[in-house]
Amino acid sequence: MHEVIVCEKPKASEKIAGAIPGKAVKKSYKKVPYYEIEEGGKKTTVLSAVGHLYSLSPLKKEKGRMFEVGWVPLYEKDKSKKYVKNYIDAIKKFSKNADRFIHACDYDIEGTLIGFNALKYACGEDSIDNVVRMKFSTLTKEDLLRAYNEPIELDFNQVDSGEARHVLDFIFGVNISKNLTDSVMKATSRYIQLSAGRVQTPTLAILVEREKEIQSFIPEPYWLIKAKIEGNIIADHKKGKIFDKKVQDEILTDCEGKDARVSKIGIKETPQLPPVPFDLGSLQSEAYGVFGFSPKKTQSIAQNLYAEGYTSYPRTSSQKLPPSIGYKKILGQLKKNAAFRKQIEKLKEPIKPREGKKTDEAHPAIHPTGLIPKGLGRDYQKLYELIVYRFISVFGENGLLETMKTELDIGGQEFSFSRKRMAKMGWREHYPYRKVENDEFPALKEGDCLDARAYSEEKETKPPARYNQASLIRELEKRGLGTKSTRANIISILYDRKYVEGQKISVNQLGEHLIDTLKKYSEKITSEELTREFETKLEGIMKAEVKKDEIITEAKSEVSSILDDIDANKMKIGEELYAAYRESMIVGKCKCGGNLIMINSQKGGSFVGCTSYPDCKSTYSMPRGATVLKTKCEECGLPMISFGKPRQRACMDPKCGRDGDEPLQNEVVGVCPDCGKDLIKRRGRYGEFVGCSGFPRCRYTRSLEEKQEPTDESLKKP
Repeated sequence: MHEVIVCEKPKASEKIAGAIPGKAVKKSYKKVPYYEIEEGGKKTTVLSAVGHLYSLSPLKKEKGRMFEVGWVPLYEKDKSKKYVKNYIDAIKKFSKNADRFIHACDYDIEGTLIGFNALKYACGEDSIDNVVRMKFSTLTKEDLLRAYNEPIELDFNQVDSGEARHVLDFIFGVNISKNLTDSVMKATSRYIQLSAGRVQTPTLAILVEREKEIQSFIPEPYWLIKAKIEGNIIADHKKGKIFDKKVQDEILTDCEGKDARVSKIGIKETPQLPPVPFDLGSLQSEAYGVFGFSPKKTQSIAQNLYAEGYTSYPRTSSQKLPPSIGYKKILGQLKKNAAFRKQIEKLKEPIKPREGKKTDEAHPAIHPTGLIPKGLGRDYQKLYELIVYRFISVFGENGLLETMKTELDIGGQEFSFSRKRMAKMGWREHYPYRKVENDEFPALKEGDCLDARAYSEEKETKPPARYNQASLIRELEKRGLGTKSTRANIISILYDRKYVEGQKISVNQLGEHLIDTLKKYSEKITSEELTREFETKLEGIMKAEVKKDEIITEAKSEVSSILDDIDANKMKIGEELYAAYRESMIVGKCKCGGNLIMINSQKGGSFVGCTSYPDCKSTYSMPRGATVLKTKCEECGLPMISFGKPRQRACMDPKCGRDGDEPLQNEVVGVCPDCGKDLIKRRGRYGEFVGCSGFPRCRYTRSLEEKQEPTDESLKKP
């Protein structure tokens, strides 16, 4: 008997091969690793994908619309993915004549689709009739062996839901993006790449809505009245924000020259419940707040920690830790680390976690497996420890917060102040990432009179806060947009498309005008309701409540309606989007008085040119990866740019400050350590450097300041 196991990534195939019975022999085909195991007359071949091996591609176009799609090898669509062909070839070669297939990709919708497509298109459709599914949440030997010995049936509803999501994202994103780009080309004969998506565009609309709230906000002055009390105490007037200056004046008049009398002291004890375990969203939010990691970075690191066997599967919505994961065993293994042991030994019996309300049928909450890593990079170590300390803390005792609230009377006006301290640390002992309030309680009693001086602070109301990446993910989750696995990537796309910028997310002119234009001519594109409705229906496929083909047919109808709206207003849309694009590309003022704008070519390069062209022909080429800064050159007033690795700064104009420079006379300054030819001084776009005279065959360069180690060749020179 010959069975074939198909895994999602090479690391997973290595772990699975090492976990199942028999001795695994690692082999290679076209640089693709695979494993063979022979045990008791049965041969097992463990093969690996590298994520998605197949991608959707249009089968035909009707009236310029790409609604009929099919799966093709990824390397046919994306030339940078040529290596994928070797993985497909390996799966085809070593799955021939197999009697049994095991789908062992990650147990979620995306993993299920990856494995299904690998089986269907690389192993052949017959493989689907002889397939079983491994379901695991960690890559530990114990979990993998159990999943191998107790396989389940392949969930075809999960397959259909995954395929429907990909088809919907394709027909929405590709068709709408292409039509918007074409509208600009038709109206202006200019090419700019525009991007819209089923979830991406409503997400951008949320950010634009917040941007408009901030822009239209009119600050209103108000006053806060405080009192400085002896003992270095600051008390607040009970009215809080006061918008009437007359009221402020009256209060200050009443308080003038008066002492503060303690009218009431109340002490309250509040239990501090342990936190709940991490799901992906709360892990992303906490890692952003504690370390400043972007949600995409957190998701990537968490996925790699899982692949190495250190933590459980991260793409989960669950806040539950079932007993089946083996709490005591994991805690026992974590004790091998001295810092973890110190916290674990403080835990009290019974060992039972505090859990949240959210569930996930596929996986438990994120938790460590007990395997202690060695030699992790700094950021990986940070996230791993965050997951471990959160896991330990959910088994902790309640903390106890003690709050002292003191009410004061100053000339008949009511003031108060509060102090907080932890009467019992509880779980907070195990979780070093939360600030602990530990104020000193002043020794006061009711009836005490204290020196006091009342004063006011004038302030202004502030606009609503901008979203950051973590708070935007929470907002998307609250509104039912996207999935736990896709939200971080959606936000990343908005940054890549240059619609948004900054840690506190601001929307630029292009992003704002894109949404304004789309709402004006086809509001469906930005509709949260439409997106949310499709999300609900995609979940309905999982529950066998709706058919995949029904949803795809409905999506085609909705996209057709949107494209009809765009076609009916193509010239206006194109003109408005191009005007917005030009405005968003302004990087500074030209010496002639026109605007300098960044211009991207279809071939990937970019340069800065003047909007007064052809009257002004000023242009400045940009190094690859250059960023235009807000600071101005002190010499000429043009913007500065940042470029290169490590990053350097220079004026946008390469000729700035170099008027009258004499050309370099190929001054020899040493011997090239790579080829032995002379090193000479050269002048580049942003200054002088040392380069090899053998250029272009030899591309050795270094800065003038960098010292060169002596070589044997240089020691021979007279």
